[in-house]
Parts: sequence; C-alpha cells; structure tokens
Amino acid sequence: MDKLTANHISVSYDGVKIIEDISIELHNGEIVCLLGVSGAGKTTLFNVISGLLKPDTGKVELDGADITGKAGKVSYMLQKDLLLPFKTIIDNVSLPLIIGGLKKAEARTVASKYFEEFGLAGTEKKYPHQLSGGMRQRAALLRTYLFSDKVALLDEPFSALDTITKSNMHEWYLSVMEQIKLSTLFITHDIDEAILLSDRIYMMTGKPGKIKEEIRITEPKPRSKEFVVSEEFMNYKKQILKILEGS
Repeated sequence: MDKLTANHISVSYDGVKIIEDISIELHNGEIVCLLGVSGAGKTTLFNVISGLLKPDTGKVELDGADITGKAGKVSYMLQKDLLLPFKTIIDNVSLPLIIGGLKKAEARTVASKYFEEFGLAGTEKKYPHQLSGGMRQRAALLRTYLFSDKVALLDEPFSALDTITKSNMHEWYLSVMEQIKLSTLFITHDIDEAILLSDRIYMMTGKPGKIKEEIRITEPKPRSKEFVVSEEFMNYKKQILKILEGS
C-alpha cells in the first residue's frame, strides 16, 4: 500500500484554477520531489496534502485513511526554520511532543534521544541565535520528524543556505534519511538538489499546475559527491531542462 496518495486534486482561487487534476503517490521510506517553475502551484498542493486547504475536487489518503482537509496528520516544514528565539533548542524541538500531550520533562527526554542522530549533540541548552544556519535547519527537521514520523512535507528546506553549507546538508540529510526512513515530499527549484536527493521527481508545470512527467532516479543510495559530476547525473539534468523549456 502507498504511504500517501493525492488523487485528482484541483484547487481554484476566485474562479481561477491554480492546480488541476493532480495525482501523486509516496511510498514508505521514499524521498519524492516536486520540481517546477514558480507559480505552478506546488505550495498549494502541499497545503492540500497537509490538510490546511480543502481541494475543489480530489482526495488525500494516508495509510489508506482519508485525511482530506484534516490538519495535523502529516508534518510540514516551511522554508524558514521558525525556531522560537526565546526557547532553547531542546525546548524548540520538544514542542510537537508537548502539543501532543507530553509533560515538558518527558518531552525533553524523548527529544534528547535523537540529538546525536541528527548531529545536534551539545546544542540542547543553546538558543537559535547561537547556531549556524545549517544547525538550525537540523533542529527544524528534527522538530518536524517529532511532529509526525509518518510523512514529512518540506517546502524548499535548504534554499536559504549558502552553497557549501547546502552541500554538507545534502550529505547529512541523505545519511539521516537512510537511518529513519521518513517518507518525505519536498519542494525545490534546485535541479541538482532534486536529482541528488530524490527517488522520484514529479515535474510540475503550467498554469494551472499539472504533473507533466515523473522521473525515477535509479542511482543507489547513499549517493556520493562524485554522482553530481557523473554522466548519468548530467543526463537527468538535461532531461529535466528539456521538460522545463517545453512547459
């Protein structure tokens, strides 16, 4: 069974159709990318999948259950880390557990078990302003995971990072995902990032936005840095650019 499916999703604003008849699926442990130009409706689709927006038509299912229009079933991480500046990192990360009903001390105990795995050991009592951009994103990703370990939606999670930090984060992210097997949908405008991280890429183009094509990345994981300069990588990139140029 698919972990998550969105079937025949269409959304309009003020009589203007934003996305039309979109169907996608996410399997257990997969990393799947939505890639396309700005304005194609990627974030609108995420808002539907997260339950923040009810579609005009279509249905979203998680583990076979209808979650259309039901918020809180999957985790959703926006482009900015949105860490609370007045809370320590352990308390920022623990927030989903506290909202879920755990007492603060218990939530801290549960969250602290993941700090080493997420490369955050030693940051528990620090505040967000004391961390680098990459470390803040790690904390935000851990908080996202603790909100729901079933499915995560990541909206351009690495776009605010500089090139070197982003490269290091990609390597770290693939390593962590291999361990926790979190089923993930993410949005990016970065073609290289999409190819490096994804098992599959949905090409989303047009106005209204539609799924133009699905591309499977067959390179085994974890992927090395050498993959990004390989002939296979460049062939994927050419394929994607051709689709985007024709959209």
